[in-house]
Amino acid sequence: MTKIKICGITNKADALVAAELCVDMLGFVFYKKSKRYIEPLAAADIINELPSGILRVGVFVDEPKEAVIKIAEDAFLDTLQFHGAETPEYCNYFRPKYKVIKAFRLKTKADLKDVNAYDADYDLFDTCKGNCAGGTGTTFDWGILKDFEILKPIILSGGLDPDNVGRAIIEVSPFAVDVSSGVESAPGKKDAGALKRFVENVRKVR
Repeated sequence: MTKIKICGITNKADALVAAELCVDMLGFVFYKKSKRYIEPLAAADIINELPSGILRVGVFVDEPKEAVIKIAEDAFLDTLQFHGAETPEYCNYFRPKYKVIKAFRLKTKADLKDVNAYDADYDLFDTCKGNCAGGTGTTFDWGILKDFEILKPIILSGGLDPDNVGRAIIEVSPFAVDVSSGVESAPGKKDAGALKRFVENVRKVR
């Protein structure tokens, strides 16, 4: 059954709507250049209201290890997502205390060459678009993933929305799908109707 990750949570109302829909993971962006950045203590206030079964994912981009640990503790995170040029050694530093998601931005099959060098819990595949670290709102060619042996469970990201997520699941068979801008009315503000349709369309095919 395909898991569901809603990323870019910035407020309690959106988090509680997602929780009511029984999603599996919520992502909080701690990259200050992001339109969906949230202060760690604000994230903690939201996370304190969540059911225990939802993974609390902190999204980081090339952050010093000490800063990641401080934020993870302040915000009560259990999963860390690294979306920059972090090395395998860097990512491994946080395990096994935290689950680790390593994100890879894909443009061609050549971008997969280092994927299996990472001992992460999950591999997340996102769209490579300019200097954007994520949240591009555009898909990549899912065919890139075909005939490549990926050793970790896949989280598929990049331009997913209620209309294309069913096809994405059929074509890629990911462990989880990750959505942010595809269910928003504005950056950092989720649309409850779009969230509900996204979840429903995932569950139709999983």
